[in-house]
Amino acid sequence: MPILIKEDSSKSTYTGHDQLSKELINTFFKEFLEAFFPDVHDNLDFHSIKPLSEEVYTNVLKGKNRRLDIVIETTLKGTDVIVIVHVEPQSYKQDNFHERMYHYFSMLYNKYQKPIVPIAVFTYDENWEKNQYTMAFPFFHVLTFNYMTLHLKKKNWRDYIRSDNPAAAALMSKMGYKKEERVQVKKEFLLMITRMQLDPAKQRLIYGYFETYLKLTKEEEEQFMAEVEKLPEAGKIMEIPISYEEKGKEIGEAIGVKKVAIEMLKKGSSIDFIAEVTHMDIEEIKELKEQL
Repeated sequence: MPILIKEDSSKSTYTGHDQLSKELINTFFKEFLEAFFPDVHDNLDFHSIKPLSEEVYTNVLKGKNRRLDIVIETTLKGTDVIVIVHVEPQSYKQDNFHERMYHYFSMLYNKYQKPIVPIAVFTYDENWEKNQYTMAFPFFHVLTFNYMTLHLKKKNWRDYIRSDNPAAAALMSKMGYKKEERVQVKKEFLLMITRMQLDPAKQRLIYGYFETYLKLTKEEEEQFMAEVEKLPEAGKIMEIPISYEEKGKEIGEAIGVKKVAIEMLKKGSSIDFIAEVTHMDIEEIKELKEQL
């Protein structure tokens, strides 16, 4: 029984987001299904998972290839099945989306001749709920194709903070939250990390995914640090290696910019010009000049 999971997110950054989502779902496939599709999760045998080669769906009419990213062989109550996860980032509504889902489904069924559970994952705001493709005539109904959906923006992030599920933790960054909740979302995310006790590689993966989609501003980061310091788990959160790496990177970038500003000052560049080039604050540049 192949499972087709299709994701729509950002067209402009297709490759990066495509790879991020693919790696996340690949690594935490069991946890992903457990969090968002528990009925599917409960019926699969995760002890016999075997990754297969990636599949390519060819749109002959348009001359385009679309890759079905994750193909996994496993069993369903003793029967061999195929699990297929397709990640295709796009950030706009497509009128033919339902038809394309049916095309993916048909292509896979033609090859494997096994039942398929199709799933579409949406990571952006959309106002349509239809999840089926219909082919019919006034005189005859040919078929109705249905697929399962996950609308992350319509999920309440608070429903997952006690799950300690790594896939859910990372995808909280794509769920529905208000602007004033951004700091709280990151705080709960890091608390989840401290409880899950993942190995460094997996910890780095979900942290990197989360930070890609929910990056706090400088002001929000200051608020976040102030709130974390009050938590009993503050020590554990500050021990997360990735937090130090991110801060180190930021500090390194800041030092690099200052070095550029100093060299420009030595060469006689104006403060306004240096500010324009480095995006540093004018007062900060003046302080550097006084130190020369």
